[in-house]
Amino acid sequence: MPDEATVPELVRAWIGGWTVSRGAADPAPEPWGWSIDVGQPRHVWRHVLPAPAEADVRKLTEGTTVPWTWLKLFAEEERVLPWVGPGWHQDVPGYLMTLPLRPEHPAVPAGYRITTWHRGGTVRALVRTADGAFAARGQLGLAPAVPLGGRTDAPLVAVPDQIETAPEHRRRGLGSLLMRTLQHEAHAAGARTALLVGTTEGRALYTSLGWTLRSPMASLWYDPATPTGRPPGGS
Repeated sequence: MPDEATVPELVRAWIGGWTVSRGAADPAPEPWGWSIDVGQPRHVWRHVLPAPAEADVRKLTEGTTVPWTWLKLFAEEERVLPWVGPGWHQDVPGYLMTLPLRPEHPAVPAGYRITTWHRGGTVRALVRTADGAFAARGQLGLAPAVPLGGRTDAPLVAVPDQIETAPEHRRRGLGSLLMRTLQHEAHAAGARTALLVGTTEGRALYTSLGWTLRSPMASLWYDPATPTGRPPGGS
C-alpha cells in the first residue's frame, strides 16, 4: 500500500487480513465503518470505526443488547471513552502499525526449531524445542487491500495475528523469530505491506523490527452482567 494511505484505508486492509486469519465473516459496510460476525462465545461480533464520531459511538453503545459485542475505535482512549454508555468494559489499548515487507532470513536460536505452513490464505508458524515441546506460535492472514476513496488497485497485504510465546520461553528472541519468519512468508506469497494491531507490550517488539505506528485504537466489549475489569486482551 502507498505511504500516503489514510487510516480508514489501512483499517479496511487490516480487517480484510484479520477476517482471513480468524475465519470470520466478510466485513459488512456501515455508515461509520464495518461490522464483522466473528462467531465466538466471547466475541460474537465487532464494530470497527476507523474515524469515530461521538454521535455514532453513543448510538452504537446505547443501542447494543448482545453480550460480547466488541467495539474497535481508532482514536485515543481519552477522546472516545467519555462517549461510551453503561455495560461496556475497556480492553487493553491497541496500536495500528505498518511495515514494508522484504525477504527475511532470521537465525533460529539454539535449542529451537520452527515450522511454517499455508492453509486457505493463512500462514502459520510454530516454534518448538528440540524435543518437540511448544514454545511459540503466530499466524497471518493474506488478503487484497480493498480500495477506498476511488483507488482501483488492490495489492495483497499481510496481517500478523495471535503472536504468542509460552511464559517459560520468553526473552529468548522467539517473538522476533516468529515475526520475521511470517514476514518472509508473506513477502514470498506476494504481499508487500503488513499491518497489525498490537498491544502495548507487542508494540515494543514491532517497533524494534521496523514497524511504524499509524493510529491508536480503543477496544471495548459489552456485557452488563460482568463486573468492571479487563478480560485477556486481543485485537
